Amino acid sequence: MTASTRRRYKFRDYLNPRVLTMLALGFSSGLPFLLVANTFGYWLRDEGIALSAIGFLSWVGIAYSLKFLWAPLLDRINVPGLGRLGHRRGWIVLAQIAIGLGLVAMALSGIGHGLVQLGILALVVAFSSATQDIAIDAWRIESAKDADELGLLTSGYTFGYRSALLMSEAVILPIAQRIGWNMSYVLFGSMMAIGIIATLCAAEPVRGGRHMESDADKPLWTPRGLFDAIAGPFTAFFRAHGSNAILMLLAISLFQLPNFVSGPMYNPMYVDMGLTKDTVGAVRGSFGLVGVFLGVAMGGYLSLRLGLMRAVIVGCFGQMFGTALYGVLPYAHDPVTFAVIMGVDNFAIAMAGVTLVAYMSSLTSIGYTATQYALLSSTYAWAGKILKGFSGAAVEAMAAKIGLMNAYAAFFAGCGAIGVPALILFVLLARRQTPLSVNPA
Repeated sequence: MTASTRRRYKFRDYLNPRVLTMLALGFSSGLPFLLVANTFGYWLRDEGIALSAIGFLSWVGIAYSLKFLWAPLLDRINVPGLGRLGHRRGWIVLAQIAIGLGLVAMALSGIGHGLVQLGILALVVAFSSATQDIAIDAWRIESAKDADELGLLTSGYTFGYRSALLMSEAVILPIAQRIGWNMSYVLFGSMMAIGIIATLCAAEPVRGGRHMESDADKPLWTPRGLFDAIAGPFTAFFRAHGSNAILMLLAISLFQLPNFVSGPMYNPMYVDMGLTKDTVGAVRGSFGLVGVFLGVAMGGYLSLRLGLMRAVIVGCFGQMFGTALYGVLPYAHDPVTFAVIMGVDNFAIAMAGVTLVAYMSSLTSIGYTATQYALLSSTYAWAGKILKGFSGAAVEAMAAKIGLMNAYAAFFAGCGAIGVPALILFVLLARRQTPLSVNPA
């Protein structure tokens, strides 16, 4: 379908039950992400934990980068006891319950029981959250009737996801200022009920179910069934994309480096600059919120007008610029500058996120949706998740020579620059690649 023949969606299309369900599931997917990442770091820095320890504890997020290892199980096995909900919905509900209980457990443990116990609980939440993401991504792709509706569902998902990120990094701050971090985590753990209700009200995808039925003669416990479950999705991916497959995976793996590597140091920098939780929360909930909404809209617009590859290139450059802009903040952290920088950064990250998700979704095949998308989303995360563990140590090492604020400035400028290899690879890929068709049924 060309840009000139694409259907123009109206506001009522966004009230479609699948889109509204995707909005709520996006919220459920985004809610735990920062609670075991950047916001978790804010809590730890508030308690006086060293930057190096905060950086290393961010490694719990590596669970998101390894989800392709257990994604084949989600493609082939129903959840015992929850199978009546459907293949995809059963896994989603199980993961949502585990996330909610895990966040409450983190609150009950707190810093008082030691960083090891708190870190283990955070890892449980991250593992459950990654599992939820696998199942929700499969539900989104398999529920879409065509490429345009996939874009619509992706926009709904991104809107919900980004709203949850703002809740868990902005709204939680004034709440924590008043009732403490522990009770705040209890409150946010209970918000997983939103996702559970949405999942129970959702319809199970039909297209993925047809593939499961067609593979009924190859049970998982047979050699052929086991091979198909584990190797099938990967061989199908490389067969579909040929020589471009490796280049795709490499470009995707480097795309989010600026965002991931810089992530653990935003909130500690705010603490060290003396910014209050109320100030940070207010800016995130106003300028940051506007930036997210505009970025989501721009990402969807660019994907339609420019095509997926060109949109990804624009998103990559925008993300680099937004991250590097934080290098200015240690020298001019008045409220206006802070608000402008956060608004621009949130716009750029949201725009980049939409373009990348739409691009990765276009690369999957029905029947292997969960595993292939898990492979792609794990690929884009693994490098950044590993490197960000050293972010605190890097800032501390530079601070010993040039001072803490100068170290923060140099760190964020450098994080922006590490997006250049991804930009080059996507430009190269755009020259080699033919337009992609989305999800042939």
